[in-house]
Amino acid sequence: MIGDLAKRTGAKVNTIRFYEDIGLMPQAARTDSNRRTYREDDVRRLGFIRHARALGFAVGEIRSLIALSSDPDRSCADVGTIARTHLATVEDRIVRLMTLRDELCRVTEACDGGRVADCRIIEAISDGDVHAPE
Repeated sequence: MIGDLAKRTGAKVNTIRFYEDIGLMPQAARTDSNRRTYREDDVRRLGFIRHARALGFAVGEIRSLIALSSDPDRSCADVGTIARTHLATVEDRIVRLMTLRDELCRVTEACDGGRVADCRIIEAISDGDVHAPE
């Protein structure tokens, strides 16, 4: 049942339904009373999806990885390409976040705890003297 699948994988029931709706999870088999039922393959697939999401892979990337995994004799070069592209995106995001952190440090260091009317942070933001990453 869907509640059992949720407990076994740590996913929320609504998330499982969403993954079914967008095709990451196959439509569940139904009992005569229309309750969803799942197999061990579904548990493994949902675990894969959750781990991929935890690594920051987008739904489209996960869909591609699932499709590639359905052909076990295929070369894993395409999987590697997806992972390397994702890694480059993560590294770019890290650089932008570090730049953002540095800029926020610069702006907040100007705060002397005085009145808001004299606040250097508000002034820097208002004047556009904040250089956030693109």
